[in-house]
Amino acid sequence: MLVNKSWLNNKYQWVGLKSIIKVTSDVHEKTTGKETTETRWYISSLDLNAEQALSSVRNHWQVESMHWVLDMTFREDESRIRKGRGPLAFNVMRKIAMTLFKQDQTKRASIVAAGLDDEYRSTLLESGIKMR
Repeated sequence: MLVNKSWLNNKYQWVGLKSIIKVTSDVHEKTTGKETTETRWYISSLDLNAEQALSSVRNHWQVESMHWVLDMTFREDESRIRKGRGPLAFNVMRKIAMTLFKQDQTKRASIVAAGLDDEYRSTLLESGIKMR
């Protein structure tokens, strides 16, 4: 799809601005059954066509979604682990725990509760060790 960008000029004062992206989504709220339309805007220093822009937006929200789960479950943003290889080691362990939880067939708890339940966490880690 060819996008007309001739209207985009320097009057916006954003150095390197190449794209303004508008994404309109139809949203179905599962709990209420309500249907809404949402519009989100993005700016980018990349010269993107419509397909590339949509792919970039989806990739961005995929990362944000995972970060939200890590922060809500493991309070990752509040972590004070800052020295040596500690931050990387704990980041990897959190992602392993999240993956094991997603693969768990019993789902005895929500992922947030699983983050607080030592026994359940131990069960998940044991199952991960057995999968090797």
